[in-house]
Amino acid sequence: MANDANKLAVLIDADNARPAIVDGLLAEVAKYGTAHVKRIYGDWTGPNLNGWKTALLDHSIQPIQQFAYTSGKNATDSAMIIDAMDLLYSERFDGFCIVSSDSDFTRLASRIREAGLIVYGFGEQKTPKAFVSACDKFIYTEVLVGTEQSEAEVAAAPKSGNELRGDTKLMNLLRNAIDAASDENGWAALGGIGSILSKRSPDFDSRNYGYSKLSGLINGIGLFDVEERQFGNAKHLYVRMRGKGK
Repeated sequence: MANDANKLAVLIDADNARPAIVDGLLAEVAKYGTAHVKRIYGDWTGPNLNGWKTALLDHSIQPIQQFAYTSGKNATDSAMIIDAMDLLYSERFDGFCIVSSDSDFTRLASRIREAGLIVYGFGEQKTPKAFVSACDKFIYTEVLVGTEQSEAEVAAAPKSGNELRGDTKLMNLLRNAIDAASDENGWAALGGIGSILSKRSPDFDSRNYGYSKLSGLINGIGLFDVEERQFGNAKHLYVRMRGKGK
């Protein structure tokens, strides 16, 4: 995970994001670095973005005006992409947070990554897979609503063990990640598993299954052995597929 010293640019597509996510969004961004730029793009002359105004003042987010010149053409996307490229060329940032459920930002995310910067995407579950895959990590905004309260509340209504075990895609993803990170005895460090999951599936997030942490999700499945090991003053979790190794 990135550290606090990472300088991030947060760019929000107001037409494809909801004001209700702002608190959770910025709390999530803070996990990866410091937001040195926070901008939101839209046509602020119309009534449809009125719900954003209080959130912008409370969080010092700069609104960028973009008139809708032609019906059916998304001028907001174009303005946001141009600004993102200007910020990229400034060489002041370590990464970008792109907040939208629009696939139009797919090429932008790829271009930023080609320059060696990290891209965090944020959007709804309906976000096209192309944009999700173009990001280093993608967070679905449904899990961000209410995150300012507590992680325990975010993880409401976790899926049952039967539901999790019946999710073939999830199970294959976890098994393959554990196998890739494991030692000769089959044990894999939880941190290593998490890193592999993020690389192989940018939108993987235990909160999508109702668990605030990966360890909770793995325990909830009930098919893995979990062992806590002490290293100095720190404790680390290790995971192994049940029945494998000694």
